[in-house]
Amino acid sequence: MNFPYRTLMVQGTTSDAGKSTVVAALCRLLARAGVRVVPFKPQNMALNSAVTSDGGEIGRAQALQARAAGLEPHTDMNPVLLKPSSDTGAQVIIHGRVRADMNARDYHQYKTIAMAAVLESHQRLLAQYEVVMVEGAGSPAEINLRARDIANMGFAEAVDCPVILVADIDRGGVFAHFVGTLACLSDSERARIIGFVINRFRGDISLLEPGLDWLEQQTGKPVLAVLPYLHGLHLDAEDAIQIGQSGNGKFRIAVPVFPRISNHTDFDALRAHPDVDLIFVGPGHAIPGADLIILPGSKNTRADLDWLKAQGWQHAITKHLRYGGKLIGICGGYQMLGRSVADPDGVEGAPGVTSALGLLDIDTTLTKDKRLEQVSGHCAFADENADGNADARVAGYEIHMGISHGAALARPVFLLADDDQERPEGARSADDQILGSYLHGLFDHPEACAALLRWAGLQTDNTVDLGQLREHSLDRIADASAPLLAAISGFGKS
Repeated sequence: MNFPYRTLMVQGTTSDAGKSTVVAALCRLLARAGVRVVPFKPQNMALNSAVTSDGGEIGRAQALQARAAGLEPHTDMNPVLLKPSSDTGAQVIIHGRVRADMNARDYHQYKTIAMAAVLESHQRLLAQYEVVMVEGAGSPAEINLRARDIANMGFAEAVDCPVILVADIDRGGVFAHFVGTLACLSDSERARIIGFVINRFRGDISLLEPGLDWLEQQTGKPVLAVLPYLHGLHLDAEDAIQIGQSGNGKFRIAVPVFPRISNHTDFDALRAHPDVDLIFVGPGHAIPGADLIILPGSKNTRADLDWLKAQGWQHAITKHLRYGGKLIGICGGYQMLGRSVADPDGVEGAPGVTSALGLLDIDTTLTKDKRLEQVSGHCAFADENADGNADARVAGYEIHMGISHGAALARPVFLLADDDQERPEGARSADDQILGSYLHGLFDHPEACAALLRWAGLQTDNTVDLGQLREHSLDRIADASAPLLAAISGFGKS
């Protein structure tokens, strides 16, 4: 297949318009056709990240797009990652490594340096692949962010690439989104847009056609494709999280949602499990009665810990344990389970020590060095039980700044492969009612997911293979996007 562009950028009229899925779909379609394609996002702001093959971290959307293209994730796919730690500050990650913590004003000045990293990565990818499929960020119509822009039109202008513009019709106002976005662009930026994509359409297409004709007449731009609303997709989300219930299973799991929750994709396998009723509990809501409570990861552990206490959730957790419920903490949530979290160097905020929940015999000290590693092994707790858990395999990744120590580490959760040895990881309470781990993706492998749910009290033969669900979802969005690829290819040859 001769694709007409070396670099093509997908931008959106809003956040969550569908840029990530369109890029993933085009990557899968081009890879199917034998084209060496690679995903790329110049700048990403997300608290859901993935560990790469070269030992860095990138946004999870780019890791998913890499999978769609049949590639291992690499830091060049997302050279600038911003992980918000407050409403005005973020950790700045360049080429997979922490560079600094900055407030919004300082980062705005830093963008010229960040752009150099973006262009460096883009050039490396161009040298290795036939097509670089680029995802924008948010919307190019943010007037206040146009100066020094590296995420949308600033990048497109710098590398001189065409752009397709995506809008979500399910939100409403799709025609205003397109026309309004064009009105906010310069003449050269408008000229870069080769066409529109309407995403998540459901209904009678004939009723939409008068609007499509009007849009093309008003803008002089073609509608390249109208993509359908696809139900039941299992794809990694960058940030969006839906508060409330997911599933109707008999086994209830409650996940308190912190202001700086990170890597909530840890729960994708549980959301898909037929026997699980997963509930994300938002601010101002009480933690409901549940079989299992899971404290998720956090980008600002001490601040989120204080917030958890202010919500009254500490008392709900104590009551849950008193009535025999099980409790898991993941990464920042694991740190919260201990006696204290110390931040002597001000890694996540003002230096100091915060009293934790006191449920595990550990203490944590936050450090400037971030641990980034893909890991695999098996469940340590399974070895002690004769309930079918023995040797349950686990695979995931570690992304954390902090070291935990204490007596509870003598009862690890996992035994991970470390060269020719096994490294104990995580901690459990003496009564085996509580466990904590730094491992993200601990439910993704079907054996580990089944073992952890059995530990928590769910007896079932049903399992979930999240990897297979993701592959099926990528194939579905690719199949639905085949007309878009044909339109882009045909438009580029005209």
